[in-house]
Amino acid sequence: MKPLLYALLGSSLALGQSIPRPHITGVAHISLFAHDFEISRHFYHEFLGFEETYSLKNANGSPSMTFFKINDRQYIELAPEKQPGSDRLNHYALETDDADGMRLYLASKGVKVPDHVPTGRIGNLNFMIKDPEGHEVEIVQYGRDSWTVHNFGKYLPASGISHRLMHVGVITTKLDAEMDFYTRVLGFKEIWRGSSTGKVLSWINLRVPDGKDYIELMLYEQPPKPDKRGTAHHLCLETPNIEASLAALNSRPYRKEYSRPLEVKVGKNRKRQLNVFDPDGTRIELMEAGTVDGRPAPSSGAPAPSS
Repeated sequence: MKPLLYALLGSSLALGQSIPRPHITGVAHISLFAHDFEISRHFYHEFLGFEETYSLKNANGSPSMTFFKINDRQYIELAPEKQPGSDRLNHYALETDDADGMRLYLASKGVKVPDHVPTGRIGNLNFMIKDPEGHEVEIVQYGRDSWTVHNFGKYLPASGISHRLMHVGVITTKLDAEMDFYTRVLGFKEIWRGSSTGKVLSWINLRVPDGKDYIELMLYEQPPKPDKRGTAHHLCLETPNIEASLAALNSRPYRKEYSRPLEVKVGKNRKRQLNVFDPDGTRIELMEAGTVDGRPAPSSGAPAPSS
Protein backbone atom coordinates (compact mmCIF):
# COMPACT_ATOMS: atom_id res chain seq x y z
CA MET A 1 0.00 0.00 0.00
CA LYS A 2 1.29 3.47 -0.82
CA PRO A 3 2.17 5.69 2.21
CA LEU A 4 -0.63 8.14 1.42
CA LEU A 5 -3.21 5.35 1.36
CA TYR A 6 -1.89 3.98 4.64
CA ALA A 7 -2.27 7.46 6.13
CA LEU A 8 -5.81 7.83 4.80
CA LEU A 9 -6.81 4.42 6.12
CA GLY A 10 -5.24 5.11 9.50
CA SER A 11 -6.90 8.53 9.76
CA SER A 12 -10.32 7.12 8.88
CA LEU A 13 -10.03 4.38 11.48
CA ALA A 14 -8.75 6.79 14.11
CA LEU A 15 -11.70 9.09 13.53
CA GLY A 16 -14.15 6.20 13.60
CA GLN A 17 -15.16 6.84 10.02
CA SER A 18 -16.36 3.87 8.04
CA ILE A 19 -14.82 3.06 4.69
CA PRO A 20 -17.59 2.39 2.16
CA ARG A 21 -17.79 -1.06 0.59
CA PRO A 22 -17.50 -1.04 -3.20
CA HIS A 23 -20.11 -2.95 -5.18
CA ILE A 24 -19.98 -6.74 -5.41
CA THR A 25 -21.85 -7.41 -8.63
CA GLY A 26 -21.62 -11.15 -9.10
CA VAL A 27 -19.78 -14.46 -9.01
CA ALA A 28 -17.05 -14.12 -11.64
CA HIS A 29 -15.74 -17.67 -11.79
CA ILE A 30 -15.03 -20.91 -10.02
CA SER A 31 -11.57 -22.47 -10.28
CA LEU A 32 -11.22 -26.25 -10.13
CA PHE A 33 -8.27 -28.65 -9.97
CA ALA A 34 -8.15 -31.45 -12.53
CA HIS A 35 -6.39 -34.78 -12.01
CA ASP A 36 -6.07 -35.29 -15.78
CA PHE A 37 -6.05 -31.82 -17.31
CA GLU A 38 -6.68 -32.91 -20.90
CA ILE A 39 -9.54 -35.26 -20.02
CA SER A 40 -11.26 -32.48 -18.05
CA ARG A 41 -10.77 -30.00 -20.88
CA HIS A 42 -12.43 -32.48 -23.18
CA PHE A 43 -15.43 -32.78 -20.82
CA TYR A 44 -16.07 -29.05 -20.44
CA HIS A 45 -15.71 -28.40 -24.15
CA GLU A 46 -17.25 -31.48 -25.76
CA PHE A 47 -20.02 -32.26 -23.25
CA LEU A 48 -20.92 -28.89 -21.73
CA GLY A 49 -20.16 -27.07 -24.98
CA PHE A 50 -18.07 -24.19 -23.62
CA GLU A 51 -15.23 -22.58 -25.56
CA GLU A 52 -11.77 -21.96 -24.16
CA THR A 53 -11.05 -18.28 -24.55
CA TYR A 54 -7.40 -18.53 -23.55
CA SER A 55 -4.96 -20.76 -21.70
CA LEU A 56 -1.88 -19.89 -19.64
CA LYS A 57 1.35 -21.85 -19.27
CA ASN A 58 3.99 -22.10 -16.58
CA ALA A 59 7.56 -20.97 -17.23
CA ASN A 60 8.52 -24.53 -18.19
CA GLY A 61 5.76 -24.72 -20.80
CA SER A 62 3.42 -26.94 -18.79
CA PRO A 63 -0.25 -25.89 -18.50
CA SER A 64 -1.04 -23.44 -15.72
CA MET A 65 -4.77 -22.87 -16.24
CA THR A 66 -7.41 -22.54 -18.91
CA PHE A 67 -10.62 -20.51 -19.05
CA PHE A 68 -14.00 -21.79 -20.25
CA LYS A 69 -16.34 -18.92 -21.00
CA ILE A 70 -19.95 -19.00 -19.77
CA ASN A 71 -20.74 -15.38 -20.58
CA ASP A 72 -18.77 -12.14 -20.86
CA ARG A 73 -18.38 -11.87 -17.08
CA GLN A 74 -18.33 -15.49 -15.89
CA TYR A 75 -15.93 -18.36 -16.43
CA ILE A 76 -14.96 -21.82 -15.27
CA GLU A 77 -11.23 -21.99 -14.62
CA LEU A 78 -9.42 -25.32 -14.79
CA ALA A 79 -5.93 -25.97 -13.41
CA PRO A 80 -3.81 -29.11 -13.06
CA GLU A 81 -4.03 -30.57 -9.58
CA LYS A 82 -1.25 -29.90 -7.10
CA GLN A 83 -1.82 -33.10 -5.14
CA PRO A 84 -3.77 -36.29 -6.04
CA GLY A 85 -6.78 -37.03 -3.86
CA SER A 86 -7.10 -33.43 -2.72
CA ASP A 87 -10.08 -31.08 -2.72
CA ARG A 88 -11.05 -30.17 -6.29
CA LEU A 89 -12.08 -26.64 -5.32
CA ASN A 90 -9.24 -24.19 -5.89
CA HIS A 91 -11.13 -20.93 -5.29
CA TYR A 92 -14.07 -18.88 -6.48
CA ALA A 93 -14.16 -15.21 -7.45
CA LEU A 94 -16.39 -12.22 -6.76
CA GLU A 95 -16.51 -9.30 -9.19
CA THR A 96 -16.23 -5.76 -7.86
CA ASP A 97 -16.13 -2.37 -9.55
CA ASP A 98 -13.24 -1.17 -7.35
CA ALA A 99 -10.65 -3.75 -6.31
CA ASP A 100 -8.40 -1.35 -4.40
CA GLY A 101 -11.38 0.21 -2.65
CA MET A 102 -12.46 -3.29 -1.66
CA ARG A 103 -8.98 -4.01 -0.34
CA LEU A 104 -9.10 -0.92 1.88
CA TYR A 105 -12.63 -1.72 3.01
CA LEU A 106 -11.77 -5.30 3.92
CA ALA A 107 -8.67 -4.17 5.79
CA SER A 108 -10.85 -1.83 7.86
CA LYS A 109 -12.95 -4.86 8.82
CA GLY A 110 -9.95 -6.85 9.98
CA VAL A 111 -9.67 -9.09 6.91
CA LYS A 112 -6.11 -9.96 5.88
CA VAL A 113 -5.39 -8.38 2.50
CA PRO A 114 -2.24 -7.71 0.43
CA ASP A 115 -0.54 -4.32 0.57
CA HIS A 116 -1.54 -3.57 -3.01
CA VAL A 117 -3.75 -4.94 -5.79
CA PRO A 118 -1.67 -6.61 -8.50
CA THR A 119 -2.59 -6.87 -12.15
CA GLY A 120 -2.96 -10.50 -13.20
CA ARG A 121 -1.54 -12.20 -16.26
CA ILE A 122 -4.68 -11.52 -18.31
CA GLY A 123 -4.89 -7.86 -17.28
CA ASN A 124 -7.44 -7.92 -14.47
CA LEU A 125 -6.98 -6.43 -11.00
CA ASN A 126 -7.30 -9.19 -8.42
CA PHE A 127 -6.25 -10.38 -4.99
CA MET A 128 -7.05 -13.28 -2.68
CA ILE A 129 -8.65 -13.41 0.74
CA LYS A 130 -9.85 -16.31 2.86
CA ASP A 131 -13.27 -16.74 4.41
CA PRO A 132 -13.53 -18.12 7.99
CA GLU A 133 -13.86 -21.65 6.62
CA GLY A 134 -10.51 -21.26 4.85
CA HIS A 135 -11.91 -21.07 1.32
CA GLU A 136 -9.87 -18.93 -1.06
CA VAL A 137 -11.98 -16.08 -2.43
CA GLU A 138 -10.65 -13.96 -5.27
CA ILE A 139 -11.70 -10.35 -5.56
CA VAL A 140 -11.52 -9.30 -9.22
CA GLN A 141 -12.08 -6.09 -11.17
CA TYR A 142 -12.04 -6.46 -14.95
CA GLY A 143 -9.44 -4.11 -16.42
CA ARG A 144 -10.33 -2.03 -19.47
CA ASP A 145 -7.36 -3.44 -21.39
CA SER A 146 -7.72 -7.01 -20.05
CA TRP A 147 -8.13 -10.09 -22.18
CA THR A 148 -11.52 -10.51 -20.53
CA VAL A 149 -12.81 -7.17 -21.82
CA HIS A 150 -11.17 -7.54 -25.24
CA ASN A 151 -13.06 -10.82 -25.66
CA PHE A 152 -16.51 -9.43 -24.84
CA GLY A 153 -19.00 -10.86 -27.33
CA LYS A 154 -16.62 -13.61 -28.48
CA TYR A 155 -16.37 -17.33 -27.72
CA LEU A 156 -20.07 -17.73 -26.93
CA PRO A 157 -21.22 -20.66 -29.07
CA ALA A 158 -24.79 -21.92 -29.15
CA SER A 159 -23.44 -25.24 -27.88
CA GLY A 160 -22.86 -23.81 -24.38
CA ILE A 161 -25.16 -25.70 -22.04
CA SER A 162 -25.75 -22.50 -20.04
CA HIS A 163 -25.10 -18.78 -20.24
CA ARG A 164 -25.13 -18.01 -16.52
CA LEU A 165 -23.27 -19.26 -13.47
CA MET A 166 -26.10 -18.98 -10.94
CA HIS A 167 -24.21 -19.98 -7.80
CA VAL A 168 -21.29 -21.86 -6.33
CA GLY A 169 -21.61 -24.22 -3.37
CA VAL A 170 -19.01 -24.31 -0.58
CA ILE A 171 -18.70 -26.56 2.46
CA THR A 172 -19.45 -24.79 5.73
CA THR A 173 -18.85 -26.06 9.26
CA LYS A 174 -18.31 -22.67 10.95
CA LEU A 175 -21.77 -21.31 10.24
CA ASP A 176 -21.82 -18.33 12.60
CA ALA A 177 -18.44 -17.09 11.41
CA GLU A 178 -19.34 -17.61 7.75
CA MET A 179 -22.65 -15.79 8.12
CA ASP A 180 -20.94 -12.88 9.83
CA PHE A 181 -18.28 -12.68 7.13
CA TYR A 182 -20.62 -12.87 4.16
CA THR A 183 -23.54 -10.82 5.50
CA ARG A 184 -21.96 -8.23 7.81
CA VAL A 185 -18.60 -7.77 6.09
CA LEU A 186 -19.41 -8.44 2.44
CA GLY A 187 -23.06 -7.38 2.52
CA PHE A 188 -24.62 -10.58 1.12
CA LYS A 189 -28.35 -11.10 1.71
CA GLU A 190 -29.87 -14.38 2.83
CA ILE A 191 -32.55 -15.48 0.36
CA TRP A 192 -33.39 -19.10 1.27
CA ARG A 193 -32.73 -22.00 3.66
CA GLY A 194 -33.31 -25.63 2.84
CA SER A 195 -33.17 -29.05 4.46
CA SER A 196 -32.77 -32.41 2.74
CA THR A 197 -34.44 -34.25 5.66
CA GLY A 198 -36.63 -31.63 7.33
CA LYS A 199 -34.77 -32.26 10.59
CA VAL A 200 -31.42 -30.55 10.08
CA LEU A 201 -30.58 -27.54 7.94
CA SER A 202 -28.63 -28.43 4.79
CA TRP A 203 -28.19 -25.22 2.77
CA ILE A 204 -28.26 -21.44 3.11
CA ASN A 205 -28.30 -19.26 0.00
CA LEU A 206 -26.65 -15.84 0.22
CA ARG A 207 -27.01 -13.40 -2.68
CA VAL A 208 -24.33 -10.88 -3.62
CA PRO A 209 -25.30 -7.35 -2.53
CA ASP A 210 -25.36 -5.78 -6.00
CA GLY A 211 -26.45 -8.58 -8.32
CA LYS A 212 -28.44 -11.81 -8.65
CA ASP A 213 -25.74 -14.46 -8.23
CA TYR A 214 -25.34 -16.23 -4.91
CA ILE A 215 -23.27 -18.65 -2.94
CA GLU A 216 -24.73 -21.73 -1.32
CA LEU A 217 -23.38 -22.66 2.10
CA MET A 218 -23.36 -26.47 2.25
CA LEU A 219 -23.76 -27.20 5.96
CA TYR A 220 -21.84 -30.01 7.64
CA GLU A 221 -21.04 -30.93 11.21
CA GLN A 222 -17.74 -32.33 9.98
CA PRO A 223 -16.43 -31.75 6.44
CA PRO A 224 -16.19 -34.73 4.08
CA LYS A 225 -12.72 -36.07 3.31
CA PRO A 226 -10.91 -34.02 0.64
CA ASP A 227 -11.51 -36.61 -2.08
CA LYS A 228 -15.24 -36.84 -1.22
CA ARG A 229 -16.23 -33.20 -1.62
CA GLY A 230 -17.32 -33.17 -5.26
CA THR A 231 -21.04 -33.19 -4.50
CA ALA A 232 -20.80 -30.38 -1.95
CA HIS A 233 -18.28 -28.14 -3.67
CA HIS A 234 -20.21 -27.50 -6.85
CA LEU A 235 -21.30 -24.98 -9.45
CA CYS A 236 -24.83 -24.29 -10.61
CA LEU A 237 -25.57 -23.34 -14.20
CA GLU A 238 -28.91 -21.76 -15.06
CA THR A 239 -30.96 -23.23 -17.88
CA PRO A 240 -34.28 -21.91 -19.25
CA ASN A 241 -35.56 -25.43 -19.91
CA ILE A 242 -34.07 -28.46 -18.19
CA GLU A 243 -35.64 -30.94 -20.62
CA ALA A 244 -33.99 -29.13 -23.53
CA SER A 245 -30.67 -29.25 -21.68
CA LEU A 246 -31.09 -32.98 -21.12
CA ALA A 247 -31.86 -33.52 -24.80
CA ALA A 248 -28.80 -31.49 -25.79
CA LEU A 249 -26.51 -33.54 -23.56
CA ASN A 250 -27.96 -36.82 -24.80
CA SER A 251 -27.40 -35.76 -28.41
CA ARG A 252 -23.69 -35.06 -28.05
CA PRO A 253 -21.05 -37.62 -29.06
CA TYR A 254 -19.45 -37.30 -25.61
CA ARG A 255 -22.59 -38.90 -24.10
CA LYS A 256 -21.12 -42.29 -25.06
CA GLU A 257 -18.14 -41.54 -22.80
CA TYR A 258 -20.28 -40.37 -19.87
CA SER A 259 -21.31 -43.40 -17.80
CA ARG A 260 -23.47 -41.73 -15.14
CA PRO A 261 -27.26 -41.49 -15.51
CA LEU A 262 -28.83 -38.15 -16.43
CA GLU A 263 -32.08 -37.58 -14.55
CA VAL A 264 -34.28 -34.52 -14.18
CA LYS A 265 -35.51 -34.08 -10.62
CA VAL A 266 -37.31 -31.44 -8.57
CA GLY A 267 -35.19 -30.17 -5.70
CA LYS A 268 -36.24 -29.06 -2.24
CA ASN A 269 -36.31 -25.53 -3.64
CA ARG A 270 -39.03 -26.77 -6.07
CA LYS A 271 -36.87 -26.07 -9.11
CA ARG A 272 -36.20 -28.63 -11.81
CA GLN A 273 -32.57 -29.64 -11.94
CA LEU A 274 -30.13 -32.12 -13.42
CA ASN A 275 -26.77 -33.13 -11.95
CA VAL A 276 -23.74 -33.74 -14.16
CA PHE A 277 -20.33 -34.72 -12.78
CA ASP A 278 -16.99 -33.84 -14.32
CA PRO A 279 -14.18 -36.44 -14.56
CA ASP A 280 -13.01 -35.59 -11.02
CA GLY A 281 -16.49 -35.91 -9.51
CA THR A 282 -17.26 -32.20 -9.15
CA ARG A 283 -20.98 -31.67 -9.49
CA ILE A 284 -22.36 -29.33 -12.13
CA GLU A 285 -25.96 -28.59 -11.22
CA LEU A 286 -28.11 -27.51 -14.16
CA MET A 287 -31.15 -25.73 -12.78
CA GLU A 288 -34.09 -23.67 -13.96
CA ALA A 289 -34.40 -20.20 -12.45
CA GLY A 290 -38.07 -20.52 -11.46
CA THR A 291 -39.98 -23.04 -9.37
CA VAL A 292 -42.24 -25.64 -10.96
CA ASP A 293 -45.39 -23.67 -10.10
CA GLY A 294 -44.03 -20.14 -10.03
CA ARG A 295 -44.41 -19.83 -6.27
CA PRO A 296 -41.31 -19.42 -4.08
CA ALA A 297 -40.29 -22.37 -1.95
CA PRO A 298 -40.60 -21.60 1.77
CA SER A 299 -37.39 -21.51 3.81
CA SER A 300 -36.72 -24.32 6.24
CA GLY A 301 -36.87 -23.69 9.96
CA ALA A 302 -34.74 -26.72 10.78
CA PRO A 303 -31.77 -26.18 13.12
CA ALA A 304 -28.25 -26.03 11.77
CA PRO A 305 -25.94 -29.03 12.26
CA SER A 306 -24.27 -28.94 15.67
CA SER A 307 -20.53 -28.39 15.62
